[in-house]
Amino acid sequence: MAKERIPRAEWQSGTSETPHDLAPSHRKILMAVFHFPPQAGSSGVLRTLNFVRYLPENGWDPIVLTAHAGAYEETRDDLLSSIPQNVEVFRAPALDAARHLSIHKKYLMVTALPDRWSSWWIGAVRLGKKIITSRHPDILWSTYPISTAHLIGASLAKWCGLPWVADFRDPMVTAAFPRSRLERWVCRRLEERVLREASLCVFTTERAAELYRARHPDAASRCHVIENGYDEESFAGLTPTRTGVDRGALLMLHSGIIYPQGRDPEPFLMAIAALIKSGVLDREKLCVRFRASVHAEAISALAEKYGLVSVVDIAPAIPYRDAISEMMGADLLLVLQGTAFNAQIPAKIYEYVRALRPILGLVDPDGDTAKELRKFRKTYLADIGGSGEIAETVRKWLKDEHDGDQLTHLPNDLDQIRRFSRQQQARRLASLIDGLVPIGQYGDQPK
Repeated sequence: MAKERIPRAEWQSGTSETPHDLAPSHRKILMAVFHFPPQAGSSGVLRTLNFVRYLPENGWDPIVLTAHAGAYEETRDDLLSSIPQNVEVFRAPALDAARHLSIHKKYLMVTALPDRWSSWWIGAVRLGKKIITSRHPDILWSTYPISTAHLIGASLAKWCGLPWVADFRDPMVTAAFPRSRLERWVCRRLEERVLREASLCVFTTERAAELYRARHPDAASRCHVIENGYDEESFAGLTPTRTGVDRGALLMLHSGIIYPQGRDPEPFLMAIAALIKSGVLDREKLCVRFRASVHAEAISALAEKYGLVSVVDIAPAIPYRDAISEMMGADLLLVLQGTAFNAQIPAKIYEYVRALRPILGLVDPDGDTAKELRKFRKTYLADIGGSGEIAETVRKWLKDEHDGDQLTHLPNDLDQIRRFSRQQQARRLASLIDGLVPIGQYGDQPK
């Protein structure tokens, strides 16, 4: 198959018109981000997209510096319309080492440091300098993953001297990641640079922030938390759906990526097989759906191993609002988050709780995901590795459903849930960066 042609850097906005003059009372923020529409497959798209949508109402006008769509493994157009029409989006070329620089699916490690899209740095820095010169942003922002985004942020900040905010959706280096000694060394050096040079560092969980405060004590006062969340507007006008599953059946839904390590579904499927065998669950009235799992072959193998081929439904990715509707229509929403991800909270749990459906959290009881889920009613937690405990927890959920207590109090959680709206997060980010660039002070010409 012919390799994709990566076009030169280009400017794009929601309209075909030239960019309008931004309100003089607003400051500008240049955001270097790899995961941005039409990229698909990463929930990180939504974090940045909604910052872009809601920062203007807090006095900040975003300018986006991202990669050309040809760099993405998977694309989907449904979120493109969510980009505000007056937001400028600049796209720089980027090559994926695994697809564009490989021979027989093999490529040199040096072409994938600090990540597979390291080539993005070249065009993005060049384009970023032009943006800074012509648009005069007041502050820079970059988000990990991808590591190259922070490398771009560091390079531009050093060149122009503007304040720089580094966003960490996940920790860059953990006990288990990266595995390669060379990649680990490179990421440690980049992490040290980011924590040394960034004006602020933002994390999605308190545990991740504490990890970095301990690892980089000189930067401790610059480490802050803005949790993941959900977009309230995405739920407007939606009705629950459960395509292919009758109302008389049970739909258990996991929406998102499954990892063989850290999010291993085998103990859960083992528990489901045991509950079917014991007569607690009816095979003919059960659907366990893994939506957009990525690792379909691994799940299929487990379904066959435990005699669940007729029960397990491996479903493809669907548009975002359709995925939300499906969450709203499920009987039970599944979260898998093992020990390897204890310092991370999957963004989808906030969409889950907003969907007002019961949640089964298969987690490490000591992890941040378990801690977060305990804040909400009608969440059922079990150790991700214990099939017996999972089976008992499912029994408890079924008993609650039989007793008619399933959804009684969930709407009462809305006030607490709305604390995690993307609008609130944008307000929090604005309050942090307001302190770096007071109103009336605008970005200087680059040095």
